[in-house]
Amino acid sequence: MAMTFFTATNTPLFSFSWIPDTTGQYAGTCIFLIVLAAIFRALLAMRIHFYDIFAYVTHRPQPKGCAGQTIRPWRASEVMTVGLLDVIIAGVGYLLMIAVMTMNVGYFLSVLAGVFVGSVLFGRFVAGSASH
Repeated sequence: MAMTFFTATNTPLFSFSWIPDTTGQYAGTCIFLIVLAAIFRALLAMRIHFYDIFAYVTHRPQPKGCAGQTIRPWRASEVMTVGLLDVIIAGVGYLLMIAVMTMNVGYFLSVLAGVFVGSVLFGRFVAGSASH
């Protein structure tokens, strides 16, 4: 395993079945990583506003407590959906981590570019949260 960054264009990604043979395939792999990182940022924004989104989709009013605090009754459909969303977020995050751990400069910069693009597109949904 490489311990320094390198610039090869034939680095496997996720498995030995995914080895770019040409420069175009390498560019496609980098574009895939940019999109995956942007999706990751979108999923984080969705998770932060999950209960608002879920209330809108199910046409349920948001319960309010004292001083504007949200008091939510326990609902199996909500907690199962939150659990599934958290699993997807963790899975995508681990895939991005594996891409960075290849130590390939192009993969690393693609993940960073995807985080940038995702933050530009979805950052306004995360701005008011302590989760960013």
